[in-house]
Amino acid sequence: QLVESGGGSVEPGGSLRLSCVASGFTLDPDYFAVGWFRQAPGKEREGISCTSSTDGGTYYADSVKGRFAISRDNSKNSVYLQMNSLKPEDTAVYYCVADPSGGECGLSMAYDYWGRGTQVTVSE
Repeated sequence: QLVESGGGSVEPGGSLRLSCVASGFTLDPDYFAVGWFRQAPGKEREGISCTSSTDGGTYYADSVKGRFAISRDNSKNSVYLQMNSLKPEDTAVYYCVADPSGGECGLSMAYDYWGRGTQVTVSE
């Protein structure tokens, strides 16, 4: 399973760092693409960032590009999402995802593994 942490409430312009740890399996970087999705109230779930298993390339949705950064620590079997310059429209439940695709990741692809999510709220 994937377990997220690090969510919370922050003022606009603030930062949060989300963490995701895998248990019961290893996020082997040679096989697993990993990423983050989010779902805001009343909106569809959207992929916002991912990193591939092949070349470690990273991808971001336009809505978060330049503000968010994904990273992984293979020694800790973990994935992170550093979120800076947060905006009220970033308010959502954030989900960690992983897939043993052995290839490039995608913001629209299906992922086999999903965490339960962590709430991020950005407001005054």
